[in-house]
Amino acid sequence: MAIISRTDATALMPEDVTRTIIAGIPGASAVMSLATRLPNMSRAQQRIPVLSTLPQAYFVTGDTGLKQSTRAAWDNKYLNAEELAVVLPIPENVMADADYPIWDQVRPWIVSAMGAAFDAAVLFGTNAPSSWPSSINVGAAAASQTYSVAAPVTGNGQTDQDYYDFILGPNGINAMVEADGFMVTGHVMAMNMKSRLRGLRDSNGQPIFMTSLQDRTRYALDGADVEFPVNGAMDAATALDFAGDWKQLVYAMRQDITFKVFTEGVVTDGAGNVILNLMQQDAVAIRVVMRLAWQVPNPINQLQATEASRYPFAVLRV
Repeated sequence: MAIISRTDATALMPEDVTRTIIAGIPGASAVMSLATRLPNMSRAQQRIPVLSTLPQAYFVTGDTGLKQSTRAAWDNKYLNAEELAVVLPIPENVMADADYPIWDQVRPWIVSAMGAAFDAAVLFGTNAPSSWPSSINVGAAAASQTYSVAAPVTGNGQTDQDYYDFILGPNGINAMVEADGFMVTGHVMAMNMKSRLRGLRDSNGQPIFMTSLQDRTRYALDGADVEFPVNGAMDAATALDFAGDWKQLVYAMRQDITFKVFTEGVVTDGAGNVILNLMQQDAVAIRVVMRLAWQVPNPINQLQATEASRYPFAVLRV
């Protein structure tokens, strides 16, 4: 039986498409742009040994005192690869009548959609696979590392809407991360935080974060870069800022982007209802698939030995 093989469809899948999307996704994902990428996984699950008990050193009493022994221990954390995919159906008549290459037009949006899906799962747990770790929003709450702008901690000169103190002050989210032995390397903020930071003034009425009205403002807090995702992953009604040591968040690819073109078959919804019949309705469908995993190893350190109270991220909530 004659079929359209991958060789036949090569014209629809230029060789540089895969490389372009793989390179583009970290740019479309705020999490990936800040996190640490590990080497590609060779199987569906990968084990990460994490130090859980630190060795100790002791002074020796006198010239013949006994030297004490110590120990170290490790726990296991796991990377579980899950599939992220999308199907793009296109009527053949649309492809024939289009003045521009449709694939070139939609490819950036596929990149953005995959970056947004990953960010939303990591930050908020939105549609996250059950094998993945708890979202940063949940993990920070479990470690009591959230701060609400609606009910700010009193004292230290803090007032309502004092975002400088909410983030950088003694009770702010940066201080929560630092108390656990981690250094804040970046922030992922809701877009409306841009105007709130721009609006901060010192006692003389001068903008705190703007050095010039002519030059574009580079947003950084205490040397840590700030990402403002435009992919729609941030839920500004829930969280305004995810601050943390992003080196402690790792992700890995199990399977890079793959493409397959279908000219026959059906596209169904979650209930099994046929939405599009490719053969009967003269359409093609491009299926894009990748598999990836992420984890927060959260190793022990000298400042916070209790894992339940230790987390390398804190969240500024509404």
